[in-house]
Amino acid sequence: MQSTFNRRNFVFSLAALGVWDTAQSFQPAGEVDANELFIDAPGRPLSPWAPGQLDIHHLSTGRGNATFIALPDGTSLVIDVGASNSGLETSFEPRPNASLRPGQWVARYVQRRLAEMGRTGLDYLIVSHFHPDHFGDLSDANPLSKSGQFRLTGVTDLTEIVPVRMIIDRSFPQYDYPNAWNTLWAKNYFAFIKERVQSGLSVQKIVVGRNDQIKPIGSYKEFNNYSFRNLVANGSIWTGVDAGVTNLFPPLDTLRTEDYPNENHCSIALKLSYGKFSYYTGGDLTSYTMDGALPWQDVLGAVAKIAGPVTVATVDHHGMFDSLSAQVVRDLRPQAWVIPTWHISHPDMLQLERLLSQRLYPGERDIFATSVMRENALANQRLMLRLQSIDGHVITRVAKGGGTFTSVVTANETESDTVKLVRGPNSVL
Repeated sequence: MQSTFNRRNFVFSLAALGVWDTAQSFQPAGEVDANELFIDAPGRPLSPWAPGQLDIHHLSTGRGNATFIALPDGTSLVIDVGASNSGLETSFEPRPNASLRPGQWVARYVQRRLAEMGRTGLDYLIVSHFHPDHFGDLSDANPLSKSGQFRLTGVTDLTEIVPVRMIIDRSFPQYDYPNAWNTLWAKNYFAFIKERVQSGLSVQKIVVGRNDQIKPIGSYKEFNNYSFRNLVANGSIWTGVDAGVTNLFPPLDTLRTEDYPNENHCSIALKLSYGKFSYYTGGDLTSYTMDGALPWQDVLGAVAKIAGPVTVATVDHHGMFDSLSAQVVRDLRPQAWVIPTWHISHPDMLQLERLLSQRLYPGERDIFATSVMRENALANQRLMLRLQSIDGHVITRVAKGGGTFTSVVTANETESDTVKLVRGPNSVL
């Protein structure tokens, strides 16, 4: 793969985390030619989206998952707005800083991208599943919304700032599978959804198998030749034929309560296709089966067979011990992996071994992580040195038509959107 960045800049990012005492100097690009204003290069601001371009922004807040997608026709979408309240002893420091809540920082980032598109509101917000690092943690410190009906965190922080046309989650309107939720943060989200419905705003349950629930509604109709396939949610999985589905989970009445599907197993997974390019993401799906005792819990293994191979994939469940099996890596086999990280356990060493393995699939691949803690970087230093980045927003930029893509990493310490690293452009294989 062609690169405009080299390994020393990765060492620089490790130094910023305190893993190295010193780092070689970062040299920004020199004088900018007027004809190259929209070419991304280290030291310069991220270039704006353009019609026909697909941009996938994996945000690095240090507090959970958040992905903004600018689609080729101008349709916009966010997947998750994480806001974990975990302490700094186990979690990455808030980025850019702790002066705002994670959802507020995500909203400001989204507003900058929407402004480039000539937009003020989002078309879709997807909530992959109901965990705080994907939709918002809660404490008494979180302020009430303008209506006073719920508190502001994660998803609700975003929607308080940025209008959202439609929200899609895994369960609406019944939030009782496999069990009814009884946590403050879940109840807060459900109160938000209740008010939204009462206000006449759109909420939908994901319809597995469909490729038209998330559809092009942007202004640039000539670039609406992309699609999202709803791959899995709540154990219901696309068969790969038309809109057919089948169920992975046994009936609940055949299981012990402690063996019920957990929230991670129920995550939404999606595949985005644009020309030859394809992208997979699946919340916190896992492949661990309790060492073979519960084979149906390998939801990620089942969905990877249906989804793969793809061009770019997220490493679901943050690359923890139960994330990717060897077979998942073989089936997805992307040219670039993105690991949404924020906790001291993200990612696991065995997961890195699998991601890098030439035995599982041959060829070069780039691996990016969003916010790796210093302790993890030290423990896994041998493998971490083979990642392209461990701290920063990771953006996949797909050119018109979907034939090439470029990976860009931007700084997360400020809102300058300064480019730190560029990998590509790469031909889609």
